[in-house]
Amino acid sequence: MGKKRIVKKGATGSESATPVAANTASTGSSKKRYSFGILHVQSTYNNTKVLLTDSSGNALAASSSGSLGFAGAKKGTPFAAAKVGETVGLKAQALGIQDVAVVVRGVGSGRESAIRGFISKSIGITSIKDTTPVPFNGPKPKKARRV
Repeated sequence: MGKKRIVKKGATGSESATPVAANTASTGSSKKRYSFGILHVQSTYNNTKVLLTDSSGNALAASSSGSLGFAGAKKGTPFAAAKVGETVGLKAQALGIQDVAVVVRGVGSGRESAIRGFISKSIGITSIKDTTPVPFNGPKPKKARRV
């Protein structure tokens, strides 16, 4: 819609028109700095997702092998997982994170690779916890076949 004009009358009675932007966006330099975070790695057979949160669980940065352009069977590879870890590591460096606690979930091949890619950006790891869901009793067996 353009710029809005604000007309102010001064003490001398002359009018001066000054253009003011309609939507002034704040600069990105006032980002909050974090020193500690939690890195959630979800590794399945088909994909690897990495989420970085602060200590209270609010998401700070996220990436997955699909969002980096890997497609099909290549998304579940350790190479793709390492690239995801590096991507989130760069975002963590920008936020000022120095230490993370890692929570791993899933049985895919990118579990370690995502963590190694994240470590390559010189961020320390305080602990690694595996929260992969394991069934207590497993699925219900098939019914007996009647012939």
